[in-house]
Parts: sequence; C-alpha cells; structure tokens
Amino acid sequence: MVFEVVAVPFNPDGWGPPDSTTSATTTSSILPNHPLNVPFASFSRSDKLGRIADWTRNLNNPSGRPNNSRNASESIFDFTGDNSFAATLAADEDSSFRLVDGKPPPRPKFGPKWRFHHQQQRQLPQRRDEEVEARKREAEKERARRDRLYNLNRSGGNNTRREAAIFKSSVDIQPEWNMLDQIPFSTFSKLSFSVPEPEDLLFCGGLEFYDRSHDRLTPKNERRLERFKNRNFFKVTTTDDPVIRRLANEDKATVFATDTILSTLMCGPRSVYSWDIVIQRVGNKLFFDKRDGSQLDLLSVHETSQEPLPEAKDDINSAHSLSVEAAYINQNFSQQVLVRDGNKVAFDEPNPFANEGEEVASVAYRYRRWKLDDDMYLVARCELQGVVEVNNQRQFLTLNALNEFDPKYTGVDWRQKLETQRGAVLATELKNNANKLAKWTAQALLSSADMMKLGYVSRVHPRDHFNHVILAVVGYKPRDFAAQINLNTANMWGIVKSIVDLCMKLNEGKYVLVKDPSKPQVRIYEVPPDAFENDYVEEPLPEDEQVQPPADDADGIGAEISVAATDVEDKEIDAVP
Repeated sequence: MVFEVVAVPFNPDGWGPPDSTTSATTTSSILPNHPLNVPFASFSRSDKLGRIADWTRNLNNPSGRPNNSRNASESIFDFTGDNSFAATLAADEDSSFRLVDGKPPPRPKFGPKWRFHHQQQRQLPQRRDEEVEARKREAEKERARRDRLYNLNRSGGNNTRREAAIFKSSVDIQPEWNMLDQIPFSTFSKLSFSVPEPEDLLFCGGLEFYDRSHDRLTPKNERRLERFKNRNFFKVTTTDDPVIRRLANEDKATVFATDTILSTLMCGPRSVYSWDIVIQRVGNKLFFDKRDGSQLDLLSVHETSQEPLPEAKDDINSAHSLSVEAAYINQNFSQQVLVRDGNKVAFDEPNPFANEGEEVASVAYRYRRWKLDDDMYLVARCELQGVVEVNNQRQFLTLNALNEFDPKYTGVDWRQKLETQRGAVLATELKNNANKLAKWTAQALLSSADMMKLGYVSRVHPRDHFNHVILAVVGYKPRDFAAQINLNTANMWGIVKSIVDLCMKLNEGKYVLVKDPSKPQVRIYEVPPDAFENDYVEEPLPEDEQVQPPADDADGIGAEISVAATDVEDKEIDAVP
C-alpha cells in the first residue's frame, strides 16, 4: 500500500487554506477530501488548542457518571468528566484573567458603617456577603436595644440611665420627722384654676437700662463674660424679707411666698432632681420658705436629659458643679447686658436688703397680690432685672442665660448652629432643661415682664469652667414662649391653689414638702419647730427605715388634695380637658 502525499496549497495571505473565492473546481482539485461550502474558522497563534481525542483513557468507566449510555467511540471525544482537563481549563481561565481596575471602591464620607468600621472597610474585598449580613443583624439588635431604652425613658418609671444623677434627696430625712403622705405628679396634671389680674402693692430697688447692642451678638463676634464681684446679689427667703413681714402684720394677705418658690411649685411635674420647700403655718397665715443653702438658689443643668452626667461631685461636669456654674453665669450675664452709666430707674423704696452705700445689682422687687378665694389672698415677691424704652414707654425685662458646657453631651455645637439653626438649639435646650426654662417663664409671667431675654453663654474651652463668652441674646414675650413650651397658666395656679388648700387644713407648725429623688411625686413631712435652724443637728435616716405612708389610706391627705382639686375645678373659668 502506497501512502500518497497530497499537495499542500500555499496561501500567501496568511495561515490556513486559501480563500474560497476561487471556483469550486479549483478547490476540489487542490483539496479533494475537503467538503464544499464549509467555512473555515481562522485562528491566531495566541489561541489555546485543546485535545481532540484521547485513546489512552480508561473506557471501563470513562466519566464516572451513573448514566453512561455512550459508546467507546464517543467517549474518547468526551472530556466533561476529566478532572485534569477541568483543572487545565480553570488554570487557563485564571492565567488569562486580567483585573481592569485595581483601585478599592470609593469610601462614603458619612454613614454609621464607615464611621464605626473604617479600619475594616479599607481592606474590604469585593465579596463579603456573610460579613455584610452579620453587620445588618448587629445593627438590627442595636436598634432594638435603643428602642427598648427609649420606651423605658418615655414611660417615666424605672429610668436606669438617670439614677446616677438623682441618687440623693435634697434634704436628709430625720428619724423624728413624720411623713403625712405622698402625692404623685399625676394628681397635679389634672388641676386647673384661673386667677384675676394681680394688684401691685409695692416696688423696691432700681433698674438699669438694657444695652441693645447685645441683640446683634453672633458666634463670630462673641463677647467675653465679665465678672461682677463688687455687686451684691441677694437670695432672701420669705420670712426674712422685711417687706413681707410688714405686709403680714398689716394683714394684706394670707399666703406669702417668692417667685422662685412659686415657680418651683408650678413647674414641679417637670422636675427630675429633688427639691424641698419649708412650709410654716402661723395662725391663719401660711409662709412658703426655702432653707439656707437650698438647691433653689442654684440652677439645674441637663436635668431632663437622658444622657447621664458624671457622678463625682468634684468633676466640673457633675450636676452640682454645673448648677453652681450656671448660677454664677446667670448673675454676671444679668448685669453685663445693661448700660452701666449710672442712669437708673428708681422706685418707691430702695433695695430692702442692701446697706447704705453698698453697691447692689440691678434688680427691682415687685410685691404683688393675687386673689385665690373670697377671703384668701397670696402675696409674692417677684424680680425684674432690666428696663428698656420702646416708643417712649418703659418695658420691664427678665434676664437669664443658658450655658453650654460640653457639646458632646448635647450633640449640638452652639458656635456652628446658633446662626443658621437657632430653632434646633432652642429645641435641644427645651429637651435637656425643660424644668429650668419653664420656671424662668413662670417667673416672667408672675412679675408681668414685657420681655424675657435669653442669653446663650458657652465656655471658652470645654474643660475651662471659669471663662465664658456670650454668643447670642434672644428676646421672647413670656405668654408666647409659655404657649410654645406648653406651659398652662391655669394648671400652674391650680397646683398652687391645691397645695395652699391642703396646707391650710394642717395644724400650726412647720412642714417640709420634698420632691422624691427617684419618683415623680412629692412627700409632706411634719418637722420639729427648730428644724433647719443654726443649732439643729441633722442625723440622716436610711431610706428603708423611713416611715412610709399607708397604701390604702383613702382618708389621708392624698384624698384631701383630690377633693381640693375638685373644688378648684368647679370654680375655674377655662377648664383643662
């Protein structure tokens, strides 16, 4: 048998057989075994060629598949079950793969994932589905935990986050004190009483004029807060006031108090920290007093916030340290925003607490009388800090200052937000200091001030609690501001009227009204006549040994205050639903 070598045609244009542009006769003569009209797929040198057939494979079980209906001739051309061939293909695919863009994906500037996991995100590969799902589950758990805490805080019951700030009562309960009853704040919320317009009995002191240039202050042109060490400020209680003693001897009223004490009672349901008021029943008269060194002389800070403050008393951001700092700021601010040129508005009598030749702060004491009943009147000493001329008419002002101690506690930086988002700053203060702002508004309403000025004072540095700057001053009308913070005047007077009716039913003696440090309620104690005097020695009694009121005492003072509330609501003009 002779093996014939066929002629190999020469293709001058490239690889492979010549183009089929020639006639079929020429093609069939050159390639006799080549089928007609079959196109040829051209290839290049870089193409990878695999095996066409393999006769060396074991054909007993060529593919390892249970369904093996192919014959041996087909199996030698089948490479689907060949592991080596699959590995070869995979290696070829990996070697031929080229990464188009090797840069990491852009990192977003905002968002909780990149804020808390930025170290891991820098090395995040293209595919981490399991880690992403795990983070989603953790985020859901964290969100559920925050919702639980939020619901606990809203319920007002067991608020574990604020226990550190209200762990102590404002006054130490003594063994000989007799607790008469405890009254929940829910009883106060249902009270309402309308009083007629008050009557001015006397004006004392003198007022300086307000400097309107402070209304144009902004964080960019802040003003340093000055210190007024030479001016004296007086925090005199009710029974130590010579004017009130004179009015009591003249039988001008039955009940006597100050605007600070009345505002504490009126806004009691908004309070969180403990406070106490001393009540003295002398004959047919009732005096509401405060103790020497009482918390009423200070200003609470961050009282109604959900974020706890440091527990250490010597910490500059503790509740006590911030209260002292706020009182210091408030006094200096009320004097700095006035024009100190010696021009004062003098009233009927000079300052009743100042000695002759003593430099006193700009303050006016307005002694006013309200009619609570046909035979019951209330006299209160109200304070004003400034006066301003508007259209040739004098308008009286109250001056108070909000203080920023550390933006990380509130989440709002005053220096960045006051100019553009002043409403957000005020909303944050209303959330964190609801009781303090309500008391300031109540004092402005009691004194019938035409305007209440609120200053925004911040520390020069968060760790420096001695130096401060005034960032802005904003004015509000007291009635409009009271409506904005949902402060109901009828409810305020309903609380005072019910407390007065309750105390008038007590025997002559001394009592103390204490806000519970951990619950929204007040307690009434009967104390010895010499309690809170200079020679009175206090011996604290543990909480578990204090006398607790009977739970089912339906005839106690709790029932009496409910009756008093019913009597008050029958007399009201505009009832609160």
